[in-house]
Amino acid sequence: MPNHLSLLGIIHTAISILALFTGFYCLLRDGKIAPLTDNGKLYILLTIITCLTSFPIMKTGHFTGAHGLGVMVLALLPVGIYIKAVKPLTKTADYVQVFVMSATLFLSCIPAIVETLTRVPISRPIATGPNDPIIQTCLGILTLTFLVGVAYQLYKLKKSKKSGPTPDIHINLS
Repeated sequence: MPNHLSLLGIIHTAISILALFTGFYCLLRDGKIAPLTDNGKLYILLTIITCLTSFPIMKTGHFTGAHGLGVMVLALLPVGIYIKAVKPLTKTADYVQVFVMSATLFLSCIPAIVETLTRVPISRPIATGPNDPIIQTCLGILTLTFLVGVAYQLYKLKKSKKSGPTPDIHINLS
């Protein structure tokens, strides 16, 4: 069966997979997506390219919810990157940054799940559309994972702040 992705779709998909893997690697390695680390910068760059390359791709011929998520991710990234520079928010900036950067990864996973399940296998996709029960179940699991993961990150961050100053880059997840 022929590939039903355009060249831009293939490039977008490849970059988005790299962005997702980089984001998850940051979470596993550092306990958060830290914008000042090399991995955090790579995640941000790949995520921006993913969002920008998604806009011309219109499977349905018009702007979709996935495009809206791309806009939201692009709006959240500067917040996550620069929140620590906002003086009135100094005490809460670390917490906001952890939540916002994790939210960008969460929002990026939504179209990844929908597009994957509605496209593979090519001959007979697993799901028929975004409202398919399998997609709704996967999105529910994703949401629960995001909420539990962020709660754990915030707990570890609070615990590390109580035990004394730690480097800005890592939250020890052990």
